[in-house]
Amino acid sequence: MRGGVRIGVDVGTVRIGVARSDPSGFLASPLETVKRAEDGSDIDRLAALVAEHEAVEVVVGLPLALSGRRTASTEDAAGFARRLGEAVPVEVRLVDERLSTVSAQAALKQGGKNAKQQRAVVDRSAATVILQSALDAERASGRAPGEPAT
Repeated sequence: MRGGVRIGVDVGTVRIGVARSDPSGFLASPLETVKRAEDGSDIDRLAALVAEHEAVEVVVGLPLALSGRRTASTEDAAGFARRLGEAVPVEVRLVDERLSTVSAQAALKQGGKNAKQQRAVVDRSAATVILQSALDAERASGRAPGEPAT
């Protein structure tokens, strides 16, 4: 398992959930929610988080359809990941995120959060699910998760 903090990203059309790992790459935790912006300020904020946390990698969720095929959301997330890759000095990788939001919502509901309370945290919780899945996959396989966003 490679060491170093990783940043996990769940790209939505309105908000971007962000999570981070501990330096050992063992545990992911929610970090913040960034407003999606056409002016590039969302990319700037993520680049600042990468620098602030001295991240060694960014993991962006790739929302494939349950069948595995690509959708408009898939292309949006992949394009966002490519733009982010141009703004940060670390590798950006795309990982399958099917059901991450569903998993995050279920966990929040089980934790006693109602639907209105969930909206405020579901994006960063989904980013946490995506990042934890990537960390677990790397630990199991010994290989970096997903594929490069380039």
